[in-house]
Amino acid sequence: MRLDRGAVLLLDLAPTKGHEHRGVRPCIIVSDPAIVDDQRFPLVGIVPITGTPGQGALYPALEPGPSGLTRTSYALIDHVRSVDKRRARRLFGRIRPQELLAIDEGLALFLGLS
Repeated sequence: MRLDRGAVLLLDLAPTKGHEHRGVRPCIIVSDPAIVDDQRFPLVGIVPITGTPGQGALYPALEPGPSGLTRTSYALIDHVRSVDKRRARRLFGRIRPQELLAIDEGLALFLGLS
């Protein structure tokens, strides 16, 4: 399975604590491709996806289509985390370039990089 930046994967996020999203859910890979491909790095950065609408730059909308999502969904930028690549269960597809750009903008805001 190819873990590219912008890929939508089904991941097992358990165990979790507190308000972290848990269980098996779709997530978007946000790590740099060079890091993802390097076997020395077993972790990959992800942003979970939810069907619950959010508002603002930290919850960009994701439309159904090439992503493999079947309904409008939302990226949860404020839940960004690193997970082991072995948590991947299935590859759905890839989000559109403009959706990845919206996620990048949300990450820059959330991480104070802008």
